[in-house]
Amino acid sequence: MMMNLDLNNKKQPLISIIVPVYKVNNYLNRCVTRLMNQSYTNIEVILVDDGSPDDCASQCDEWMEKDDRISVIHKINGGLSDARNYGLKIADGEFISFIDSDDYISEDFYEALLSTALKHKSDIVECNVCKFFENGEYDEYHDDLDVNDYSASEGLSALIDEQIFHQHVWNKIYKRDVIRDVTFAVGKQHEDVFWTYQIFGQAERITKINKTMYFYLQRESSIMGQRYNLRRLDYLEGKWNRQLYIEKNHPELSQKAKLDLFGSCIYALQCVIKYMSGDEKRHAISVVREYKRKSHLTFKNIKDAQGGMKKYYYLAKINLYLCCKLRILKGIE
Repeated sequence: MMMNLDLNNKKQPLISIIVPVYKVNNYLNRCVTRLMNQSYTNIEVILVDDGSPDDCASQCDEWMEKDDRISVIHKINGGLSDARNYGLKIADGEFISFIDSDDYISEDFYEALLSTALKHKSDIVECNVCKFFENGEYDEYHDDLDVNDYSASEGLSALIDEQIFHQHVWNKIYKRDVIRDVTFAVGKQHEDVFWTYQIFGQAERITKINKTMYFYLQRESSIMGQRYNLRRLDYLEGKWNRQLYIEKNHPELSQKAKLDLFGSCIYALQCVIKYMSGDEKRHAISVVREYKRKSHLTFKNIKDAQGGMKKYYYLAKINLYLCCKLRILKGIE
């Protein structure tokens, strides 16, 4: 699966690891310990203290004193995207990685991803993810250790399907050149949806390792653990931007992008109906309906679609609200 790396060779590529830090007092040390104990050692870790109100700032400084591979940025709170952008400004690595500070990685994470990138001449390499919970429970996972390569078009297609590749940025390494000048959308939730498709579109080869090496904490106090609100609909804007990008650069995937945005509108309106109320709910309904209109999905597109969603696409095309109410009554997520 992997080529052998000389782990002590300082001429091996430098990997810049950008870690946004905000309200992770109970998790930061675990995350950074795993980073500093990597089997691949030619790394720089950039801890971006995003104005965290707890003692994360002092924890970051303590880590910087312990290891000269760590640097720290202290900044006014600007959100996850802003923190990642700050890290990118000072990153020196030939490869870039993003790690969320409440998560952790296996000790061979960078060795496995980098050796695969070098062997396969890949711009992006992604591994599998396991969710775990604050009570200590972990989701089950099964790895076959297969390694598969994809072109930009194939990778984007798989990204839309969210089966092989996923939107999140943190279970991957990227060649610095493929990121170029693409920054994260500041002030948006679901910021990965705005960013990842652009990077995939600029890659020549994308590789997936079917090995679980990233461990993703599920906690109620996270952004995604908060109640459903208008900002959650940002991902429709991200998918709309992706559709425009695909229509211009990869028209062979245009129908798939339209169907995905349309399906996301169905899911979003179900959540709005179930979890929102009052003026906020009415505004959210209008936002979802506008993105449904923007998708420009036609009855012919739906006729050519595959899978069990086809009948709901037809119904939603005629009456989106009725479709969502029916799916809620049937217990369909």
